[in-house]
Amino acid sequence: MTWSIALRPLRRLLPALALLFAAGSAHADEVRIGVLGAVSDAPYFIADARGYFRAAGIEAKFVNATNPAQLVAPLGTGDLDVGSGSPSAGLYNAAARGIDIKIVADKGSMRRGYGFMPLLVRKDLIDGGRFRQFADLKGLRVGTTSPGGANMSTLNEALKKGGLAFGDVTIVYLGQLELALALENKALDAALVTEPNATLAVDDGKAVRFAGGDEIYPDQQLSVVVYGGEFIRRRPETAKRFMQAYLRAVRDYNDALDDGHLAGTGAAAIIDIMVRYGKVKEARVYRDMVPNGVDPDGRVNLVSLQEDHDLFRALGLLKGTSQVKDLVDLSFADAAVAALGPYHRKEQGAR
Repeated sequence: MTWSIALRPLRRLLPALALLFAAGSAHADEVRIGVLGAVSDAPYFIADARGYFRAAGIEAKFVNATNPAQLVAPLGTGDLDVGSGSPSAGLYNAAARGIDIKIVADKGSMRRGYGFMPLLVRKDLIDGGRFRQFADLKGLRVGTTSPGGANMSTLNEALKKGGLAFGDVTIVYLGQLELALALENKALDAALVTEPNATLAVDDGKAVRFAGGDEIYPDQQLSVVVYGGEFIRRRPETAKRFMQAYLRAVRDYNDALDDGHLAGTGAAAIIDIMVRYGKVKEARVYRDMVPNGVDPDGRVNLVSLQEDHDLFRALGLLKGTSQVKDLVDLSFADAAVAALGPYHRKEQGAR
């Protein structure tokens, strides 16, 4: 009886110990992840830096791209497993052509206070009185990342606030870093720029943050995690373990958010990780920027996705038949939440 009582705690630990031993001894499963250099890549980097991927038996291999459109084809062919996707016309058109890709979780949304893709305007235009309100976008050269991306829906909302349409501006498509540089050298008059590049542009003194993305289009689903069909079909267990590791990192990231900045619990450590992994190597920029929102359970804003899909169709950008519901698969996020339990935000000072 004495031995039985003494062994009970150990028996409860045996399954966890066995899993830990297996993860440590098994060959890591490489997962190729497309990243864009935006602040919304943070959970990927956190999961890698804190060993969440390794604990899940995954070796993360990051592949850099300048815009989400570049990631669609590699996801369809299996050259990438996970992508940093924009819910774009290109994504829906790829699905309509039979390319097997799925939106599986939130990666970047513009909830109140976290409009991480602001509208920047050249400072000299504001100082000189040329630009005072959204209506003053008329006739200007406005930069954004790609035609048919969720960013176009953001721009559409900004134009609507000034009683304008796409034909009232000259739209220029550039990568995120190039957008910030084009404002500086006056090749652009205004641009939608994601963080941390937006803060870099503002800090250079050549641009002004006229409106946050959350003011322009509240709660927009701007970025999503996308799984390639090959990844889902051939390695479903890896896909499940990846999502658990990802959401663990997402929850750490949420703990670090406070009042529209990375200033909450563990923020300093999160910023250190972003400096190590990100393209911007100045901690000050990450402290000053407006980070993105991301749901701790991976839920996506289906209303926003549908509104953007409707805009793409109205603009004639959709080819074939596509439905938002056919492209979204939240089963991986749901399974991860079931395993991780509900999210409880850590209080300030907690470890």
